[in-house]
Amino acid sequence: MNIFGVGLPEMAVIGAVALLVFGPKRLPELGRTLGKTLKGFQSASKEFEREINKAMAEPEMSGDAAKSVEELPPSD
Repeated sequence: MNIFGVGLPEMAVIGAVALLVFGPKRLPELGRTLGKTLKGFQSASKEFEREINKAMAEPEMSGDAAKSVEELPPSD
């Protein structure tokens, strides 16, 4: 198990230190908050990736359409 370059022994040490610092009553609350935050980042990342893929998939204007846009008079 290797998450972000942190193995199981390192995770156990981090968990033990967190247990000592925050105590057993606040640790589940902090875990839920961290989980919700990470899920929010993940969904924002997926949405960003979808928008980028959607923008890249849109066809560019063809030569005739681009030419007709160039011929439009400027709007003031």
